[in-house]
Amino acid sequence: MTTVTEPGYADLPRLIALMTGDEKHSAAAESTLDVIWVLYDRVLDVTTENFREPGRDRFLLSKGHGPMAYYAVLTAKGFIAEAELATWSDPVSRLGHHPDRRRIPGVEISSGSLGHGLPIAFGTALGLRARGLTRAKVVTLVGDAELDEGSNHEAIVVAARAGLENLTTVVIDNQSSTRGWPGGIARRFAVEGWETRTVSGRDHDALYDAFTTPHPGRPLAVVAVVEPKG
Repeated sequence: MTTVTEPGYADLPRLIALMTGDEKHSAAAESTLDVIWVLYDRVLDVTTENFREPGRDRFLLSKGHGPMAYYAVLTAKGFIAEAELATWSDPVSRLGHHPDRRRIPGVEISSGSLGHGLPIAFGTALGLRARGLTRAKVVTLVGDAELDEGSNHEAIVVAARAGLENLTTVVIDNQSSTRGWPGGIARRFAVEGWETRTVSGRDHDALYDAFTTPHPGRPLAVVAVVEPKG
């Protein structure tokens, strides 16, 4: 009798290595690896069985360039077949250099044009609340340099005023922002009324605690600090 073992965290580097041809964005992918794994493995209620259900949790990858880590985690969780990874970026492949929600099961938004994920997540969380689905979590992942896009800041302001407790933004901080933020990234959210937590983006237990500790009446911003880009 052969026992099939579901891929785990230790398999992710091997899965990422199956995707070649976009080494330019490998750092962008690797910076997100641990955060995405913790979310899918320990935090979010989204599976291959429920990803079409209205009450599911939602993950929106705004940092859509270099999605190798995202594809690897989706593969480990059964959304993508491992054999498909080697075809990524081929003209006939579903796996492009930016994820496509129309082609890949479980992908919530087509992303890569930076600055859109947080505004879309805000609208999604607001829409879920209007439908009475307040237990469904909405998590978006952005990069620190992506915060240079002004569209994010409109969403940061309005989301806190709306008290969207089911909305979480995780910012991958690899010190690639052009100008940075006075007082740090977390302060940009805190001054608008968000709950903020800054942790190592490689510490799985710290990330889990940051994502799951209650923050009643306020959206949550988690700053995940990783090694500097380059």
